[in-house]
Amino acid sequence: MVIKNVNLETVCGVTSKLPDNKLPEIAFAGKSNVGKSSLINGLMNRKSLARTSSQPGKTQTINYYNINGQMYFVDLPGYGYATANEKVKAQWGKMIEDYLHQSKQIRLIFLLIDIRHAPSENDRIMYEWIVDRGYKPVIIATKLDKIKRSQVAKQVKLICDTLDVVDDTTVIPYSALSKQGREEIYELLDEMVTKNEDSNQGLNQNSN
Repeated sequence: MVIKNVNLETVCGVTSKLPDNKLPEIAFAGKSNVGKSSLINGLMNRKSLARTSSQPGKTQTINYYNINGQMYFVDLPGYGYATANEKVKAQWGKMIEDYLHQSKQIRLIFLLIDIRHAPSENDRIMYEWIVDRGYKPVIIATKLDKIKRSQVAKQVKLICDTLDVVDDTTVIPYSALSKQGREEIYELLDEMVTKNEDSNQGLNQNSN
C-alpha cells in the first residue's frame, strides 16, 4: 500500500454525532500512551499529523483521517489513563462504545497493546467489547524496540494468554522507530481494500 493523500476530515467530541461515512473504516484502539498516534503517523508517512504527546490521555476526540480517498483511519480516544477523573473516563468509554455500536463501515480494528507488559484490565475490557460487537481485532504489539528480540515470542504469548484471544488472532509486533511490522499492516489494509472493491462490484452487478 502506498499512502499518497491524507486529510483529517472529521473530529468528533463527546456530544458530536458520528459521521455517516460511505468508505470503509479502520479503527485504532488502545490505552493512553500505547503509541497509537505514532503508529498512525508511521502508516501515513507523516511526522505529526496524528498528534503525539508526552501527556497521556491527550486524544479525547474521535479523529477521522481520509486515506487516499479509499478508507478512513479512525483514531479512538486513549483509555485508562490513571489521573483522569471518573467523569472523563466514563466519557471516553461511552465514545468508544457508541462508535463500535453505531458505525456501519468498520472493516478492521487494531487493538494496540504495549509488548513490554501483560494487558491491563482496561485492555481486557476493550478486547471483550470489540469481540462482543462481532469483530475480530488485530493485535498490534507496540514498543517492540524496547525489548530484546529473544523476548518477543514470550511477550506475544503473554498478551494472547491474558486477553484469552480467539483462535487465529493476528498479532503484529510493531516498532515506531524501525517501522518493523508496518509492511504486515499494509498487507492487511490492501486485503481489506480489495475485498471492499470486490463486494462493491458485486452490489453494482446485482443492481444492474
